[in-house]
Amino acid sequence: MEIKEFDSNIYNTIRKNIKKYRKQKGLTSAQLAEMVDLSHDFIRQIESEKVAYNFSVDTFYKISVALGVTLDDLIKND
Repeated sequence: MEIKEFDSNIYNTIRKNIKKYRKQKGLTSAQLAEMVDLSHDFIRQIESEKVAYNFSVDTFYKISVALGVTLDDLIKND
């Protein structure tokens, strides 16, 4: 049986990718917040490595749709 290796910092990986794809799309965090019907402060917290805030699958999905990327794109650890 193959032993799987898990990303022990998956939330940090997702945070970095959200910020990366948001910037690639030329969006501010306020614009992304408006697109997914969340507060600007909440998006800033999600993207911040200083705030250990976990977010729901629903939020994760909405952000991926707004950014035009797959959920897989957001969890890739490059």
